[in-house]
Amino acid sequence: MKVSSVVIALAIAILAVSIWGFANRPEVEPPWPERIQGFSFSPFHEGQSPLKKVYPTEKQIDSDLALLEGKTHAIRTYTIEDKLIRIPEMAKAHNLNVAFGIWLDDNKEHNKTEMKRFLQTAVRNSNIVRVMVGNEVLLREELTVEELAVYLDQARKALNIPVSTAEPWHVWAEYPELIAHVDYIAVQMLPYWEGKLVDDAVGYVVDRVNLLKSLYPDKPIVISEVGWPSNGRTRQLAVASTANEAVFLRRFLKKAQEEKYIYYIMEAFDQPWKRDTEGAVGAYWGVYDVSRHEKFPFTQPIVPIANWTTLAGLSVFIAVITFAILLIDSQTLGDRGRGFLAVLVFAAISGAVWVIYDYVQQYMTVGTVIVGLVMFSGMIGVIVVLLTEAHEWAEARWIIRLRRPFQPVSLTDDRLPMVSIHVPAYNEPPEMLIETLDALAALDYPRFEVLLVDNNTRDPRVWKPVAEHCRRLGPRFRFFHIRPLAGFKAGALNFALSRTHNAAEIIAVIDSDYAVTPNWLRELVPQFKEPKIGIVQAPQDYRDGSVNAFKAMCYAEYRGFFFIGMVTRNERNAIIQHGTMTLIRAALLRQIDGWSEWSITEDAELGLRIFEQGYYAAYLPRSYGRGLMPDTFIDYKKQRYRWAYGAMQILRRHMGFLTGSEKSHLRNGQRYHFIAGWLPWLADGANLFFNMAALLWSVAMIIDPLKFDPPLVIFSILPLSLFAFKIGKMLYLYRTRVKATIAQTIASAVAGLALSHTIARAVLSGLLTDNKPFFRTPKMATASILKQSIAASLEEIFLLAAMLSVATVIAVRQPMDTLDMKLWVIVLVTQSLPYAATLLVAVVSGFPRLKGRFMHWQSKQDLA
Repeated sequence: MKVSSVVIALAIAILAVSIWGFANRPEVEPPWPERIQGFSFSPFHEGQSPLKKVYPTEKQIDSDLALLEGKTHAIRTYTIEDKLIRIPEMAKAHNLNVAFGIWLDDNKEHNKTEMKRFLQTAVRNSNIVRVMVGNEVLLREELTVEELAVYLDQARKALNIPVSTAEPWHVWAEYPELIAHVDYIAVQMLPYWEGKLVDDAVGYVVDRVNLLKSLYPDKPIVISEVGWPSNGRTRQLAVASTANEAVFLRRFLKKAQEEKYIYYIMEAFDQPWKRDTEGAVGAYWGVYDVSRHEKFPFTQPIVPIANWTTLAGLSVFIAVITFAILLIDSQTLGDRGRGFLAVLVFAAISGAVWVIYDYVQQYMTVGTVIVGLVMFSGMIGVIVVLLTEAHEWAEARWIIRLRRPFQPVSLTDDRLPMVSIHVPAYNEPPEMLIETLDALAALDYPRFEVLLVDNNTRDPRVWKPVAEHCRRLGPRFRFFHIRPLAGFKAGALNFALSRTHNAAEIIAVIDSDYAVTPNWLRELVPQFKEPKIGIVQAPQDYRDGSVNAFKAMCYAEYRGFFFIGMVTRNERNAIIQHGTMTLIRAALLRQIDGWSEWSITEDAELGLRIFEQGYYAAYLPRSYGRGLMPDTFIDYKKQRYRWAYGAMQILRRHMGFLTGSEKSHLRNGQRYHFIAGWLPWLADGANLFFNMAALLWSVAMIIDPLKFDPPLVIFSILPLSLFAFKIGKMLYLYRTRVKATIAQTIASAVAGLALSHTIARAVLSGLLTDNKPFFRTPKMATASILKQSIAASLEEIFLLAAMLSVATVIAVRQPMDTLDMKLWVIVLVTQSLPYAATLLVAVVSGFPRLKGRFMHWQSKQDLA
């Protein structure tokens, strides 16, 4: 690393640690009293649950009561099931009073039996200071006020201690008729559930208590539950965290002492079983965790993450290593680019460390472990893709000089090698091929031949005019009509290679639709003066970008690869060879056995094999010929499917060379670019799985909203952050490197997004199969009508409708009071955008007369 890189890393590391420190600065709060008035008491341990009828033993109950002895005056209970009915008796031995509770529901026979046992126990135990008949039974709508009043009146008649039922404040306000049947108001005060900011929560409790005092001045008020969860989902402004639990409770206890409230802190111990009734947050209301350890300091300043220095140090350590890896072989990257990468690396790694730390704080189950592993794998994948995208962004914008600039070479005519130009064709319009041949005939080059191989065209009216035109152009134009000929384009090129003139030292390949400029060979062939040059490549370019709006969008999308990606890859001799406007050393081509007929992207595969032999490529981002783009959206998708499927074929076949497990002359920079360059396509494949899972999960949320919560925030942030970053990168680089207008940039983004599903399908298919046929891209085809364009996009349209439908249903039917829920709806809408782009491009393609004049490119020349 350069000295400047070390300085940048040190500066960003100091900034990162400072941010960790600022976020975890100590907060002085009122101290916890030596003894509080009461705790809600549920003595269930890990693995126990009243739902499964697995109850704590008497020994465990007694141990919990012993832990609370001296720390509270009283406890509040909820049920008398199993051994829990003995809590008042056992509490007496630990000098604890009891607010005795019974659980009521809509099972009236069970309620009747339980009430009898409940009242008998209440009469026997003198340390029971009040009773609570039912807990939130009106809120759950399991009993009516009239039905509940019967139980309350029964208890008041049988007991000489105060009787009430526990309900939230708004239920008491809603049912004033309930007041006549209770001796006091037992009110639940849980501002988290109402989405209150923790700083406003104590004031909110005071306001609600005062409201009830004003409504029912003759009834004493007991706060039957008051608390804050230490983990779980953010609900509006309410953030569940250990620090917020500590802040709220310590502030409340001070205010309660001032106001002389009677209260029961919700609750003594965490109850993991409540995940099944209240969602994940239900497990984390305890002052002590499930292992009976204090969750936060009672008197010391509160720090959000007590061991934040360890996490900060770990994140800095990992970030420095990651930053150093990114800067390997990046000596031409300027300080602005290094700073850009450093900020992203430290932010991404710090975020990942925090996410993992936060996730492992929850009580683990088999389900949460599996979900965690999936989430962490996805997070690592997103970070890797994001950083490779960032690396390309930095090197495309902030290099101080080109390491491998294209250096013109001049050779006299007598020293220029002979070139054999190969033009494969299949069922192409004869007028187009004739135009291609005429452009070749006009080349300003002393020695060349043209071999046009028409493979498998059936109709003689298509190929015979071309054959006749070759005869008119003279002996150096040779026409071959071969039927049958296996191997598709690669087969045709291998046939041409076998018929190449012995004196030809250079093989040139163009597609059948390309009209080359006269100076193409004269300016590029001299590069082969350097013996290690194996390939000389010029960009693909197109002459029909202004024909209509669809082609204008395609043209904008193609430009980014040739004037951003290829320029960056050329710096490490790692360009993707494409099978037109390419020049190859003939002896080398024969040495490596020609074109691979097993690959449907034989051009890219050949380029990689040439690099594996230790040869170099020269790339000049300047147009020397222009062809024709796909006329229809169907063909546009087929072309991209072929590219992505072929990339996976290459990746599988050459994995040993790319990873270094098999010996070759590939350098690390070349390996990096070939793997990193295909990562976005691999991410599209993974994204398809994500979308399927998202749809299934969303449907489950709609069918059973109580059981299925929205996914954790991190599941939403990951795809959103990557999507936003990639869009930001494209917008910036298109404006700065490709010199595109806003309209052109947006058109490119839409066209690229429209291919996402096609690429995803191709990637998954390419990873699992290897026998897909070659897809030819027709030229000068009749543009498809709207019906055909839509028919070619039915999968994407279905997924668009599905994504938007579930997002709408969730937004309408579910309470949008948590950040998780809001983000999940945003994710569903965002994930639908590529499918919406497909529909848009399909519609534009369906109107071939729709012009794209606003997409005019001012210059098509050198953008290097």
